[in-house]
Amino acid sequence: MSHPLEDVRILELGQIIAGTYGSQVLSDLGAEVIKIEAPEGDLGRIPSVAPYRGLSGLFLTFNRNKQSVVINLKSAEGRQLFYDLVKISDVVIDNFRPGVLERLQIDYPTLNKINPRIIHCSVTGFGGAGAYKDLPALDLNIQAISGHMAITGEAGRPPVRVGIPLADISGGIYSSKGILAALFDRERTGKGRRIEISMFDTMLHLLTYMGTMWLTNGEVPKPPGSAHDYSVPWQAFATTDGYIAVATRQEIFWHKLCSVLDHPDLAGDPRFADNPSRVKNRQVLVPLLEQIFRTRTTADWLERLRGADVPAAPVNNIDAAFAEPPVAEREMIVEYDHPQVGKVRLPGNPIKMSDMGKTISRPAPMLGEHTDAVLKTLLRLSAEEIAGLHESGAVGEKKLTKDSGSIKENA
Repeated sequence: MSHPLEDVRILELGQIIAGTYGSQVLSDLGAEVIKIEAPEGDLGRIPSVAPYRGLSGLFLTFNRNKQSVVINLKSAEGRQLFYDLVKISDVVIDNFRPGVLERLQIDYPTLNKINPRIIHCSVTGFGGAGAYKDLPALDLNIQAISGHMAITGEAGRPPVRVGIPLADISGGIYSSKGILAALFDRERTGKGRRIEISMFDTMLHLLTYMGTMWLTNGEVPKPPGSAHDYSVPWQAFATTDGYIAVATRQEIFWHKLCSVLDHPDLAGDPRFADNPSRVKNRQVLVPLLEQIFRTRTTADWLERLRGADVPAAPVNNIDAAFAEPPVAEREMIVEYDHPQVGKVRLPGNPIKMSDMGKTISRPAPMLGEHTDAVLKTLLRLSAEEIAGLHESGAVGEKKLTKDSGSIKENA
């Protein structure tokens, strides 16, 4: 049993989510991830972000399996240590603002000269060039400008962001995909690549068919709530004690639904004879269905609908979601013991492969926890040399403050 990315070493310069999630995904597949932090540390460490026992729940999540090495890249000695690590690594990931890599002298042309096989992936807000390259790129801003907030929520209500930081997370998802493709290509060519991920680009890509309908047909979608523009019924309905989501894309499911509802008359009504008719007459049909669904509990409806093979699911809160049978069956909860906060339980790895061992789950590192060990084992430095680097300030952490220079340098 092995993990497919064993022997792949990643140097992560990432901050918060967009620059950390991709390498966390790759660590689940066996990659060794060395998190290179500034003396102030990753901004994701700020304990007011998802606070948990004095630490950040965000950091505990996105930095599982990583090692923390504190290097001051603004010092010549610190940069040389980074260059030495680049020589023996496969991938560098960052989410610095455009221009920071060049100022720190760690841009791709520089690193490529040191190691022609290096793959360097940058996650930015709007790309490394262009009119918006210097704009701050927080998740909320990207969700707004990319059109996602305008199609999320209920019609006639204020715009709503997706409940998770989707723009940040999409940067991580697409960066991991790009890195995997570059690693595969390097096996054929022996050469590394430069990868640039724009979160704005990723969110446009995630618009999928809605983007297509605007670009080709001029259709501007409106927020549908839980409903669907092109299928009816396809939404959540209130029950006596909650909500249940029902989706009847094929006509066979519509007829089964009418049977379960004890209303075969709906299936025979010409206004609802097929999906285009139901879409046209949704303002008539949906209130009728809402009235029926309010007569039973969610569990009662779920048993009836699943028994008839009608696509249906309860609208779960997170507690109920993690109690569903597939969570345990597919090992979608992992845990680790953290030296400061104790046991941490978190979502597991969704990528399942044959002949792959269990999900790797090592604690998110304390700031600088692995600095000395990495310098000793990978760079073969002596105790005296390491002590000198600490003395000079080339390595070693300091307390995180809101005025840290890294705040200005990261997307």
